Amino acid sequence: MSKRRKFLKQASMAALGTSLLAQGNTAPFLIYKRKASPSDSLRFGTIGINGMGWANTRAALTQPNAQLVALCDIDQSVLDKRMAELKDLKVDAAKIKTFKDYRKMLEMKDLDVIIIGTPDHWHPLITIHGCQAGKDVYVEKPIANSIGESLAMEQAQKKYNRAIQVGQWQRSQKHFRDAIEFVHSGRLGNIRTAKAWAYQGWMKPAPVVPDAPVPAGVDYDMWQGPALHRPFNTSHFHFNFRWFWAYAGGLMCDWGVHLIDYALFGMKAIMPKTVASLGGKFAYPELSHETPDSQHTIYEFDHFILSWEHAMSIDNGPYGRDHGISFIGNNGTLVLDRGGWEVIEEKREKNKILIPLQKREDNGVEKHMENFFGVVRSRKMEDLNAPIQAGSLVAKVCQMGNIAFRSGKKLDWNANQQRFTDEAVNKEYLMPEYHNGYSLPVV
Repeated sequence: MSKRRKFLKQASMAALGTSLLAQGNTAPFLIYKRKASPSDSLRFGTIGINGMGWANTRAALTQPNAQLVALCDIDQSVLDKRMAELKDLKVDAAKIKTFKDYRKMLEMKDLDVIIIGTPDHWHPLITIHGCQAGKDVYVEKPIANSIGESLAMEQAQKKYNRAIQVGQWQRSQKHFRDAIEFVHSGRLGNIRTAKAWAYQGWMKPAPVVPDAPVPAGVDYDMWQGPALHRPFNTSHFHFNFRWFWAYAGGLMCDWGVHLIDYALFGMKAIMPKTVASLGGKFAYPELSHETPDSQHTIYEFDHFILSWEHAMSIDNGPYGRDHGISFIGNNGTLVLDRGGWEVIEEKREKNKILIPLQKREDNGVEKHMENFFGVVRSRKMEDLNAPIQAGSLVAKVCQMGNIAFRSGKKLDWNANQQRFTDEAVNKEYLMPEYHNGYSLPVV
């Protein structure tokens, strides 16, 4: 093992990485001080606009005095498509700057806020570079593809004092918050188990296909970024990046981050004591994916158990719901998903509880963006509904589940040292090795 790799694997989480050397020829960023914009407008740009990045862009445009000024994507066809859609959003495309390299976009002095909608493995670098450049950040979940990077992002927010909202938008949605208020009321009695699950019938891995030439207009080297280089293949590009460890963490880190977040929120929990996970490519062993299409994970906390389960391409999940969270107490069980929440009575209890379905009332993504832009203006970081600390917590918990699965071990967590008690596992999984001239900045 090289000295550099050994350092990246073994260094403490409080001192991650080295100074920025992206592609070996880019000067370090300047830290700009954001100036007040005319009419209190906030100028924003989005990096990665093929999926949730574009949904977030549309949500940001609903906010008062939010002005789109820049778009960045490594795929020219995606840029062209979104630029053509601006007319319907009543945005003058002639005033929008476009980029393939986000570093060039961050040099804009007339840019206050960035929205990050890239594959997961890019979130840490862009977030930290955005903070260094004096921008406030809305970053899609999960915030990172490793525990070590998550900790580095927390440190960057603290050092540069930037507003960072994580795209866990259910934290801004009324019926989710009402459900958690009920959980916290104590009316369920002692909660012994929290469950979270995602049975996603519409999701299916891509077929195995040969490597192919990079499509015209795609900067594939930039797309790969710090990940180990591999030839272009449609099976891991765009949406399908989710099913490959170098770029993401499968359904555990896709839907799991949303749902486990609310399980932790409801239980007022932080890091678990132990974790174990089983799963595999059981449904589609012949398809092109590395992450499990079926997985069950158990987390042990001091006073309860949290379980996670997922399955691709089928919808029959617990309680007849394809996704959700349940809190199982002595008096009843609260079941919550994106459609609403209800309480199922515990029939053996004399004091029965039964709350009928409380349906969704609002647009969570827009409410989340409203909360974010409000904090960007007020600078009251404590008002963020999904601050970097919340995003980091659930990203670490989900990574713990994947690490337990990949290592094939039941793992114990040392809360004081922010690492597992198994040093071999720490060396292998806590911090990814950066490639292609990239490194995580010192924070």
